[in-house]
Amino acid sequence: MKISASIYSDSRNDLAQTISALDAHQVDLFHVDCNDDLSVFDDILALRKISNIPVDLHIITPTPSKYYQRLIDVPVEYVTFQLEPLVEPLIWPSELTAAKGVAITTPTSVDAFDAYTTCDFILIMATVPGQSGGVFDKENFKKIRTFRKRYPNKSIHVDGGVNGEVSFILRNMGVSTAVSGSYLFKGPSIGHALMNLTTRNHASAYQIADFMMPLEECPLVHMSTCTTESILEVIESGSLGFCLVIDEQDALVGIVSSADIRKALLNQLKNNQAITPESLVNRHPLTISAKQSVIDLLQVLKRTSFPVMYLPVVNEQHQAVGIINFVNLIKAEL
Repeated sequence: MKISASIYSDSRNDLAQTISALDAHQVDLFHVDCNDDLSVFDDILALRKISNIPVDLHIITPTPSKYYQRLIDVPVEYVTFQLEPLVEPLIWPSELTAAKGVAITTPTSVDAFDAYTTCDFILIMATVPGQSGGVFDKENFKKIRTFRKRYPNKSIHVDGGVNGEVSFILRNMGVSTAVSGSYLFKGPSIGHALMNLTTRNHASAYQIADFMMPLEECPLVHMSTCTTESILEVIESGSLGFCLVIDEQDALVGIVSSADIRKALLNQLKNNQAITPESLVNRHPLTISAKQSVIDLLQVLKRTSFPVMYLPVVNEQHQAVGIINFVNLIKAEL
């Protein structure tokens, strides 16, 4: 996951000092907020003289057309327009070479993106736009999951309240870019903050239930009625490499992953054993409680001697309530 540093969030230094410091720490992107002010392009021209780090421009304006020519004259690598204030259609000039995105606030549904599917990404504002130091609204975890499911080939950027813990969760959810402002500049140093944004050790303010994939979105079968064929079909249609297995009371029976299928195939080849639902199900998977925290999650993984790709989430009655899928996190670490 890329870190896009919000250059106007540094209240202790002038812009040139901020750019130089961020360049020295090799942040991934410079995030430039434009609150309907064309003078930001002067700042972009100035920072280009100091650094070659790509520019991530977020424009809030009712009239995007007045920015088109400046975007052509002063090209950036990423440009986003905030949807809510628009009073005219957003019509991207063909000459633009930037990756294009639209931004939405927490109350706005991801359905709004349906009219902008030619864009490359969505920017989800997890706090009030322009409000530095806000707390990440956990409702946006659901929004990220919804958008990822609906638009698997589009990128997700997130801005607002991104600290070390939120950064870990966002990477796990497959977010490609996180904007960080006050968190970068209000700590002991930029380097210290960047380390926290990319490390796995964090204080915890969120429960597993806040960001897990809920049961209603999980591929699953019922043990009493499933067949070998139905298990394979659910895994294939789910496109996630696993399915949960539950009983009539939603109690977790186990999980079937691609690895479990390979094991069953090997047993069939070596021992001539028929492949049945019982032979496919891992009945003793590692699990975690929905009420546990990110710290608890990391401790569970640290104690485990084997790689964990999927972690079923259960409640106090051992009913399945969701899953943590680590595939996105592994991709983000590469």
